[in-house]
Amino acid sequence: MKRKNLGVNTICTHVGEVKDEQFKGAISPLYMSSSYAYEDVAVKRYPRYFNTPNQEALCKKIAMLEHTENALIFGSGMAAVSTAMLAFLHKGDHVVLPQTLYGGTYNFVVEEFGKFGIEYDFAEGFTEADFTSKIKENTKVIYVETPSNPLMLLTDLQMIANIAKPRGIITMIDNTFASPINQIPAQFGIDVILHSATKYMGGHSDICAGAVAASEEHIQTIWNIAKNLGGSLSDYTVWLLERSMKTMKLRVKAQNRNAKRMAKWLEAHSLVQQVYYPGLKSHPDHALAKRQMMGYTGMLSFELVPSIDTKKFMDALNLIKPSMSLAGVESTILSPAKTSHSLLSAEERGKQGISDGLLRFSVGIEEKKDLIADFERAFAAVTSEKLQTEQA
Repeated sequence: MKRKNLGVNTICTHVGEVKDEQFKGAISPLYMSSSYAYEDVAVKRYPRYFNTPNQEALCKKIAMLEHTENALIFGSGMAAVSTAMLAFLHKGDHVVLPQTLYGGTYNFVVEEFGKFGIEYDFAEGFTEADFTSKIKENTKVIYVETPSNPLMLLTDLQMIANIAKPRGIITMIDNTFASPINQIPAQFGIDVILHSATKYMGGHSDICAGAVAASEEHIQTIWNIAKNLGGSLSDYTVWLLERSMKTMKLRVKAQNRNAKRMAKWLEAHSLVQQVYYPGLKSHPDHALAKRQMMGYTGMLSFELVPSIDTKKFMDALNLIKPSMSLAGVESTILSPAKTSHSLLSAEERGKQGISDGLLRFSVGIEEKKDLIADFERAFAAVTSEKLQTEQA
């Protein structure tokens, strides 16, 4: 099947299926074997080689959604990120990254790269000058994350590609927060697209996985090290992920709508100091979001006014779950300072603009009125408690 002939929902539903030739079942059969024949076969299959029937098939779906030639799936988002980076970075090489990064990626860079003799610099902003000023003769990779976690800041992907290509630099993006439903980095010339497939691809908070999509040449380069690092995904989880991705566009579109409505509601609330969501006209990157995204995602962050205790506020929620991960069909909320960016020092978080009062809100598919009612109950609870404390 060719991409140009298929809509996104059709790709999600049908591409990457394993055909059930024996019983003609409607869904992919699950091949659990970890041992395959090696004599008189076209392909020597082995789970760590990323080429079992279920692994191979799912990669076709991810590649078609990302408009790339091929893909690989991994045991986690960080397995995908670390393997892809190490595939293109060697001793003496240099990488440029934005200052605002997912905490796990930031920690991997600052804690591990020195062991490999890899140099790195963080761009202090998102302009062309911010990135080009950090490029050196040995720069091999520019890595970006857009929208960023957790402040939803955007990087101009066309600008990054224009900087990198004439210099022969590989470009990488963590496309997790957008998903291929909302953003296609390959259309702007980005070379390697990464995902924590745990998030929007999985979408039900019951899968841990990662994905890389790129050209055949780049996938081969990544595979050469991936087979040695051993970050492959079990076939049962591969099967669950393929099942989950069938509804990805339906889920993400519903989450997009809810998030935009909730962002507007929160922005107008007297107890909310600031909302970070690229779908808002007040967001500094709103014009860029309109240009390079098809949807604004189901993720947003906001800061309460200083007088409100964020932990007490989250404890007062009933429907929205304080939870570590994101992008499930259920709405969740967390403090980045205590979770995704807890490995960073307070000073490092401050450089990224992540205050202790910042809350990240992953908007699910619930009814808007129910989410608002839950927030209103929590606001009422914390303000009532604060008033009683002051009166005492």
